[in-house]
Formats: sequence, structure tokens, C-alpha cells
Amino acid sequence: MRSYGQYCSIAKALDVVGDRWTLLIIRELMIRGGCRYTDLKNGLPGIATNMLSDRLRELEAAGLVRREDAPPPIATTLFQLTEAAEQLHPVLDALAQWGVQYMVDGPAAGDEFRGQWFSFPAEFFLHDRDPEGPPLSIELRAADSPVVVEVSGGSVRTRLGTAVAPDLVLEGSPHAILAVMSGHLSAAEAVPMGLRVSGDAGALRRVVPGPAD
Repeated sequence: MRSYGQYCSIAKALDVVGDRWTLLIIRELMIRGGCRYTDLKNGLPGIATNMLSDRLRELEAAGLVRREDAPPPIATTLFQLTEAAEQLHPVLDALAQWGVQYMVDGPAAGDEFRGQWFSFPAEFFLHDRDPEGPPLSIELRAADSPVVVEVSGGSVRTRLGTAVAPDLVLEGSPHAILAVMSGHLSAAEAVPMGLRVSGDAGALRRVVPGPAD
């Protein structure tokens, strides 16, 4: 890892996390928790195997990633973020919020998508407007890894996987789902974009930043 050679806190931070792919590796581990090497590779389409290995070694040397052996039946090495790396969460939050403006027009040709990437924009846009209301779940299906938005007691959380009985399912392109979850379009307005809606679309009123019908 090359240094900028500047006695500046921003430069020093970029000396550690400014290389290509580094923050995206941290993104994956922050969203998913402990990951196998193959899980990381799948969540980072386009990264070369040797590049991922090099970046993981650099992150370990910097004290941001640690390895641990998972017990059977997994019985493999898992990569985990350290406490120092977890302190980067506000940095990734800020980047996610700032970067949404470049997603409004939809993906560029060749852009890949993974379901877990909904986590940052979902947690940025969505807020529980009825903390006293019953828990609800919204399942987002835009890739091979669905995501569940869980709303309860004033908090909104996302997790990978499916819900047993979701109150609402939004299925379609990432662009269409993001338009609804950000409040730019109602569910009905996103249907011509290919969005499929199952369940109670009114559940969106509780969490989205604007009217959603």
C-alpha cells in the first residue's frame, strides 16, 4: 500500500482505506458480518482473486480485519471486522447518502447488483413514523439475495434473507424498488417500471419519506 506522504488526517486515513476495493470489502463485512472468502468474492463482482487476497492481507495488517475459524458444520475461515473498522460505519453512511444522487437515473450498462446493497439506502431513507404500531416486514426482491426490512418500535433494520409472512413484497429492478423506498414514486407509479407488489402497499406509508400508495 502506497502512502500519500502527507501529515494530514485525511491523507493518513486514505493511506489505510483509500485503495481500490478496500471500502467495498469493508461494506460487505459491515452488512453481512463474518464472511467466508467465497461470500466476499460473490459480493464484490469484478474483483480479481489475487486483488481480494491482497486487500484482505492489507486490512489485517492495518488491524481492520481479523480471521477466525468457524466451528463445524461450517469449519472454514471467516473474515470479521475489528472494532477499529466498525468505526468507519458513519463514513460509509455518509458515502451512501451522497452517492444515491448518482443512482436516480438507474444503473449504467453492465452495472451489477446484490440484494444486500439495499441496506445502506434503506436505512438512510426509511423511518418508523408509528413507533407504537405493530411490527411489520417488507421483503425486497431484486436479486438472488432478498432483503427484509423490519420495522418495530421506532426502528428500521434490514437483514438478508426472507420473511415468514411479510406484510409487503416488492419485486422488480433495483431502480424501481429504490424509487419507491426513497419516496420518489409510489408503488402504483413504479408498476410500469416492472415492479410487482404483493400484500399491503399501504405499509409503505409508515416508513417512506413521502406519500406512497
